[in-house]
Amino acid sequence: MSKKTISADRLFRRWRKNPEFRAAYRELEDEFAIAAALIRARATAGLTQEQLAKRMKTTQAVIARLEGGRTKPSTRTLERFAAATGTKLRISFEPARR
Repeated sequence: MSKKTISADRLFRRWRKNPEFRAAYRELEDEFAIAAALIRARATAGLTQEQLAKRMKTTQAVIARLEGGRTKPSTRTLERFAAATGTKLRISFEPARR
């Protein structure tokens, strides 16, 4: 019996055609955006998760959870993250999409 493999890109393209997947993805869009911004800030600062964790006086696992989008960080945590990466935290409100 041979295994059939499919690339992640091809699978994602197939899922994007599914209305239930698109709706679930839209619901998580904000979490994905926060996670991407955190990863970008850490990478721009040239820090590993472990180095950032030390600066924030926390663990690498906490940083991984933040960057994984599995948690919604508090404003205080985001402020600590910004200070540790040498960035400025900015929060904005935008019109909701219909």
